Amino acid sequence: MKQVDLNADMGESFGPWKMGDDAALLNTVSSANIACGAHAGDPDVMAATMALARDNGVGIGTHPGFPDLQGFGRRRMHVPIASLQNSIRVQVGGSLGMARALGAKVRHLKLHGAMSNMTCEDESMAYALYEAALSVDPNLIIMVLAATEQVKAVQSLGCAYACEIFADRAYNDDATLVDRSKQGAVIHDAELAGKRVVEMVQAQAIITESGKHIPTPIDTICLHGDGATAVQMANTVRNKLEVSKISVGTFSGRFD
Repeated sequence: MKQVDLNADMGESFGPWKMGDDAALLNTVSSANIACGAHAGDPDVMAATMALARDNGVGIGTHPGFPDLQGFGRRRMHVPIASLQNSIRVQVGGSLGMARALGAKVRHLKLHGAMSNMTCEDESMAYALYEAALSVDPNLIIMVLAATEQVKAVQSLGCAYACEIFADRAYNDDATLVDRSKQGAVIHDAELAGKRVVEMVQAQAIITESGKHIPTPIDTICLHGDGATAVQMANTVRNKLEVSKISVGTFSGRFD
């Protein structure tokens, strides 16, 4: 029986403003990428979300992004690499400290939003940011977008990594995500998302908008936690996987 991880971005609320239903998602996913306060979240939200993940036996990940609360980290920013590396170190360090205080452990890292999109296209940027994270904790498993420049970066670093696909995003033929501004870039139909995820896991390939198959290991599937149908999407995807004899469990990281 195949096994795959389900992950979701969480801890993105801010003060009294709520983003997503983290508590409900934590009943379905096996890994949680928890915001570090730069693109979303705050210390109280981080603590509460980590505690919920800990209590649900869900793997905790640090989820750094651009310092862009207003833009939710989805706007491309051009920042000197050395400054970005220090931003990553601060965000990762905050996550590690909070988890330790709660008797939990941060096991993986996933870059957020525009920062992730830019590193998918630029191996040297990905290498620099991952190197910064690993300088804080060399045991982090780096979650990378499958078949992109991020994969080359982690292989050059020789660190543990996990290949990710998205359940609710359409793909270009170069394995990058279709820009959110384009029609059909985000998939809202839970049944369709579940069906395409099963097809990709079974094929061990990304299936693009044009129907092209891009071979890749698939270790984890991202389910966005900020949409109105996020919980329904997560439950449907998990059900479709399990019906297809694909179990759900936390990834262990690969070195190949």
